[in-house]
Amino acid sequence: MAFLPFSPLTIIAVALAATLISPSQSLTCTSQKFANNKLYDRCSDLPHLTSYLHWSYNSGKKTLSIGFIAPPAKPDGWISWAINPTGTGMAGSQSLVAFKDSKGVMTVKTYNISSYSSIVASKLSFEVSDMSAESSGGNMMIFATVALPGDLGTTFNQVWQVGPAVVNGGPGRHDFQPENLNAKGTLDLQRGESNSGGGDSRMKKKNIHGILNAVSWGILFPIGAIVARYLRVFKSADPAWFYLHASCQVSAYAIGVAGWGTGLKLGSESKGVTYSSHRNIGIALFCLATVQIFALFLRPKKDHKYRYYWNIYHHGLGYSILVLGIINVFKGLDILDPSKKWKSAYVIVLAALGVIALLLEVITWVVVLRRKSSKSTKPYT
Repeated sequence: MAFLPFSPLTIIAVALAATLISPSQSLTCTSQKFANNKLYDRCSDLPHLTSYLHWSYNSGKKTLSIGFIAPPAKPDGWISWAINPTGTGMAGSQSLVAFKDSKGVMTVKTYNISSYSSIVASKLSFEVSDMSAESSGGNMMIFATVALPGDLGTTFNQVWQVGPAVVNGGPGRHDFQPENLNAKGTLDLQRGESNSGGGDSRMKKKNIHGILNAVSWGILFPIGAIVARYLRVFKSADPAWFYLHASCQVSAYAIGVAGWGTGLKLGSESKGVTYSSHRNIGIALFCLATVQIFALFLRPKKDHKYRYYWNIYHHGLGYSILVLGIINVFKGLDILDPSKKWKSAYVIVLAALGVIALLLEVITWVVVLRRKSSKSTKPYT
């Protein structure tokens, strides 16, 4: 067996280092703190526009204190959070809108939006107090206490939005991308839950995309590489190792293509949101893996003069896919931002594969060295 300078163990270690060196850019509501030291009982990561809602509900007084956080579409844009007692969209919503005034000071204004064509500052259908706004780290924040109407109930429709510009002292037109149009849902004060009608199905698609790609690029491909590198050393495993290796890689490719397809679908539905590096690595993975799979049909026989060069190409491309796949799984986890246990579970899986690769590396080297030693000491007859 001719050993290459890189093993799956080395590749896994490099990929882990590359993902752990760069800090995650993701953020959740539970990690957020306010400069004014405001504290809330509940918080929710809203499914669109990278927005977050913190709230406390006083059932006795029937008041709702909220802290809404979102990045404006542009630095001089605006953000908005609203209750809609009559519908699910913007029309009819009782809105709190925050932006920088002409002096660059953050301010909050109320808008009773009776229709899409009439957006002027006005009183809401319920009382609002303690209104304030802040801007920090690229985000804008709205703080307020709302006196909920008696007929509203504890579950109602909420709408949130961001816009790119302030026009004539008020919010300008926002984008009409899927992310903007789906920025609505319900707030259940009794259960402490914030739900989005469009967000549930979209989150399922994201989860499916993540699972497919983690299993394919992040687990099956490394297993296939370990099988090919180590099991072929044992003569008793030939040709079983090859069929096992090919099965792992073809299965990984099929699952990966399905995951890649769901990613394209998610991207087409969210034109306003782009994860450039994750997308570009995904496209590169698909292209490299496709070339790798079709290379099986051009595989020369063991004694062919071009087999040596084919091996260099095949191994080099395979290890490239291995590195990029693991890195992109971590990037996807940062974007999806699931519970920490899922990222920890994947790190444990990689660590387990690394330990297995290390043990097999030692065992196979021992086998190879013993074979060489037995050949060199074999008496001539």
